[in-house]
Parts: sequence; structure tokens; C-alpha cells
Amino acid sequence: MVKWKDEYLIGVPEIDEQHKRLFEIAEKAYDVLQDDYIIDKYDGIVQIIDELKDYAVYHFRSEEEYLTKINYKKFFSQKVAHDSFIEKINNIDYEKLDEDQDKYLIEIVDFILNWIVNHIIKQDKEIPNIPV
Repeated sequence: MVKWKDEYLIGVPEIDEQHKRLFEIAEKAYDVLQDDYIIDKYDGIVQIIDELKDYAVYHFRSEEEYLTKINYKKFFSQKVAHDSFIEKINNIDYEKLDEDQDKYLIEIVDFILNWIVNHIIKQDKEIPNIPV
């Protein structure tokens, strides 16, 4: 499980806090996966996916507003990356999820964490902290 590290800080406090929240949601998914006392995890997984989707939309909108305010030159590439993440989350196959909950949840958590870490390190780290 990938945990939040200070090396993921980009220097824009509001965005950093939102990134931390995305890690917390992924950790909740991981906790559900590890809980052997929950036999049918479907409802919990769907709830976490919905939370992730809602929060990601909120975060991306917030980040994009900031990027617009500072006239960020790489805004379009950020927008494309954000939209592709939301599309991937929107295309989760709930039937496949119900058939093999643990396997599919592992795939979802891996995707989320890998995407977030790579996006922060490769794209968000370039965002300057400019007061708006």
C-alpha cells in the first residue's frame, strides 16, 4: 500500500490537502480489501468508488480553477489527464466487481494509487505556488 509522503507535496497548500484526501480514500479501499470479517464487500466498495469519483471531480475542478487563475501553460495536458482518470472510474465494471471483489478491488486500488503518485510527481510538481 502506497502511503502519503511529504515528497508528494507540490507547495500549493489547498492542492496538497486534496491530494492527501485522495490517498485517504484509497486507503479506505485497501482497508476494506484487508478486512476478512466482511464476506460481501460489494456495497462498501461501491460506496468508496462513489466517494472517490465525487472527490476526484471536486479536486480536479479546484485544481483546474487554480491553474486557470495562474494562466498555467500546461493546463490542457492537466485537463486531459484529469478527464481520463474520471473516465476510467466511470467505466468500472460493477458486474466484474461483484464476481471477484478482492481481485477487482486490488486492480482499482493499484490504478488509483499509481495514477495519483505518477500524476503528482510528473505533472503536479511543475505547478507553481502563485498567490491568487
